[in-house]
Amino acid sequence: MTDDITVTGLYRYPVKGLSPQALPRVRLEQGETMPFDRAWAVENGPGRFDQNAPRHLPKAAFLMLMRDERLATLQTSFDEATQTLTIARGGKPVSRGDLATKTGRSIIEQFLAAYMKDSLRGPPRIVSAPGHSFTDIAEQGVHLINLATLADLERVMGRKLNPLRFRPNIVISGAAPWAEFGWLGQELRIGSGGVRLEITDRVGRCAATNVDPETGARDADIPARLERQWGHRDFGVYAKVTARGVLTCGDAVSTSAARAPA
Repeated sequence: MTDDITVTGLYRYPVKGLSPQALPRVRLEQGETMPFDRAWAVENGPGRFDQNAPRHLPKAAFLMLMRDERLATLQTSFDEATQTLTIARGGKPVSRGDLATKTGRSIIEQFLAAYMKDSLRGPPRIVSAPGHSFTDIAEQGVHLINLATLADLERVMGRKLNPLRFRPNIVISGAAPWAEFGWLGQELRIGSGGVRLEITDRVGRCAATNVDPETGARDADIPARLERQWGHRDFGVYAKVTARGVLTCGDAVSTSAARAPA
């Protein structure tokens, strides 16, 4: 290991397109995503998702930040024990429902039908299936970003950027800028909890990153700036969990390729 790399943030997104939930620690299982990460999604009008035969669908089938930035003005909290989602706006609760029950989902759907009416193609429907995650790619895994790479992007753009624009599961610090692109095919060994991650791909960015996660405003053009400055639209990497274990904020990260790519 050439840098003192550590985990500085852990996040999951129980409902696709809605706000993240910060976690102090999480148990990862081999070949899976974080528990309850994108476990639910909101179909935008008549949908194609079959709960009895789940398959990956393009994100355009669901409410999403790339198109529906008003979602970012909502703050959500998720109780794992009861699977209850609470939605707030401006710090005040506006809707609450048990996502595991039809009644609870209906309560949330009714709120979204009114709040997101200008974005909807029909009645919204909250969908899920056991073991299915509504990530942007078909493969199960986690999404990691490097704060040094973010700092380099901030330097070029001349402004601060909230790392949650990029919807990461894992945030690290201490690596060199863009080092994560040199880790493709490499294994990360994290902490003493046994977790191993194989870095599988770079993450291509869409217009969702242009939305400020605190205000819901489209106030940047990050994919275009990445393209102009570096000749690509990639930021962050995907990883596959190759060994189960507990991941904790503050864990040390080691890899055989902790250098920026040439």
